[in-house]
Amino acid sequence: MPHHDSDPTTTPAMSGDSRDGDSRDGDSRDGDSRDGGLRDSGPHESGPGGRDAAPGGRIGIVGAGQLARMMIPAAVELDLPVVVLASDPAESAAQAAARVRLGAHDDADAVRALAGACDVITFDHEHVPQEILRGIEQEGRAHVRPSAAALRHAQDKIVMRERLTALGHPCPRWWAVRDEESLARALDEAGGRAVVKTPRGGYDGHGVRIVERAAEAADWLAGADELLVEELVPFTRELSAQVARRPGGEAVAYPVVASTQRDGVCFEVIAPAPDLPAERARGIQDLALAIAADLDVTGMLAVELFETADGSVLVNELAMRPHNTGHWGMDGAVTGQFEQHLRAVADLPLGDVAPLAPWAVMVNLLGATREDLAAGAAEAMAADPGVKVHLYGKGVRPGRKVGHVTVLGSDLEDVRARALRAERTIITDPSRTDQTSAEPGTVPGTRDLEDA
Repeated sequence: MPHHDSDPTTTPAMSGDSRDGDSRDGDSRDGDSRDGGLRDSGPHESGPGGRDAAPGGRIGIVGAGQLARMMIPAAVELDLPVVVLASDPAESAAQAAARVRLGAHDDADAVRALAGACDVITFDHEHVPQEILRGIEQEGRAHVRPSAAALRHAQDKIVMRERLTALGHPCPRWWAVRDEESLARALDEAGGRAVVKTPRGGYDGHGVRIVERAAEAADWLAGADELLVEELVPFTRELSAQVARRPGGEAVAYPVVASTQRDGVCFEVIAPAPDLPAERARGIQDLALAIAADLDVTGMLAVELFETADGSVLVNELAMRPHNTGHWGMDGAVTGQFEQHLRAVADLPLGDVAPLAPWAVMVNLLGATREDLAAGAAEAMAADPGVKVHLYGKGVRPGRKVGHVTVLGSDLEDVRARALRAERTIITDPSRTDQTSAEPGTVPGTRDLEDA
């Protein structure tokens, strides 16, 4: 059974670094990894006072969702002790972790106590307040990876847009607005219709609206200092480029993947992205590596992108943690993203990112009509022993991410059909007539921006 530690003062504090700048580490090319992966090298990191930062150590994970849950098997394999900070013992990772501390991600005492019990803290999500993380860095309680300075670019979309634009990375046209008048001007400049986003806290389609009149976002303006407005991008599909980076700058880039969404939630990922020329794929990987270096990211970085009709790409959003578009690598790459994230934040050598098959298809299990997912998984595995099933230990609600399946193979149509068939088997109750299932004919990247 997991150990639930409700007394956060029983473990002595460890020392760590206090990185708070946007300095760029070295970016010397060290050669290509095989089959679509890239590898960069960089200088060695020193800790406070010039001491070398020791690799490994105990890792604290803030947040106990499915991303933290899927880090646990990799931590066991690497013999890295992990402590999970969960707000409830029933959370996904809290069910699986050997050591759990109960507390909220925005409770300064709880997060500081976790840091004091660990050598490194990292994240299941980006919502830990900046002041808490900067305080931990200043106190030297633990290494914060990614650092507070890096993470703020994934926490605040306006900060992200400002920084990427200043660095010259490709972004949609955007405006920061404070009132209906400035929003109306932005809409006019955008052609009368635009995407409005809340700068902080949005995910999986939350905090995003398509508006034509400023009044349509009046409620958001009343509750926020600023909103982000972006042009509607006429994209042809969505791509994702993931990289992992150590504190000293060594980095690797995974193959670029294509993703599709359902109701604003990631549904299917194909690795590698079909019909993406090698030169363009390499350019996208280089872009993701450059962003990771420019923002001084440690750990996994996902760069979500829009691909346009002429083949160019624009950065949509960033995530500084394992990401849904990287789940395929758990079964489809030599080193999956969860192991890679732990290697990076523990400052261990990064693993090979080569794919294990020509194609990998990951399909999310979104809550539908079946309550007993384990029974559905057993049926899917019996029908197709090649399907890999991952359940998250979460209660079923319509549209909620409750697991995913991955299928590998050499024929993309066959691999997609098998993954979608397994998804429908697991989430749908055969005794019910009100079934919700995927449309097998969905083409990657053809959803409207309204679903973003």
